[in-house]
Amino acid sequence: MGRTALVVRFLTKRFIWEYDPTLESTYRHQATIDDEVVTMEILDTAGQEDTIQREGHMRWGEGFVLVYDITDRGSFEEVLPLKNILDEIKKPKNVTLILVGNKADLDHSRQVSTEEGEKLATELACAFYECSACTGEGNITEIFYELCREVRRRRMVQGKTRRRSSTTHVKQAINKMLTKISS
Repeated sequence: MGRTALVVRFLTKRFIWEYDPTLESTYRHQATIDDEVVTMEILDTAGQEDTIQREGHMRWGEGFVLVYDITDRGSFEEVLPLKNILDEIKKPKNVTLILVGNKADLDHSRQVSTEEGEKLATELACAFYECSACTGEGNITEIFYELCREVRRRRMVQGKTRRRSSTTHVKQAINKMLTKISS
């Protein structure tokens, strides 16, 4: 699928031909996104983890890049079940994610159309990108930046909701105190 190659391309602007797909790595990366300095922790999973490890990774993450290989229909068909697992683990919060079709440079071997990727992204209510970690085609940096923006938006919405509900609780407490004082 090219998860590691995609992460390395984002971090170093280079493509690595050989790497150990069984290694799990965590990277720290700082970037300025929309005039705000953001520190990302990117977990590149080995893809070989057991259920307990995978659930731990899913609990740890705030945003997810789900990558499939456009030349491998099976990898595309794994996306929806993976999203369902994410939804189950992250309940009751909605999952922040981006769908990415990788290996766009291998269009001649394509098994998943761009339209199918777009349709799935619409069903998942997320952004969709096609790119090539190998050639750098597509805006790989934008994939990670957009995920950061989405995480930031979610935090703001959740923060406002929390503040609103705590304000409501304070008002209720004050009303109860006033009711007790006046009676």
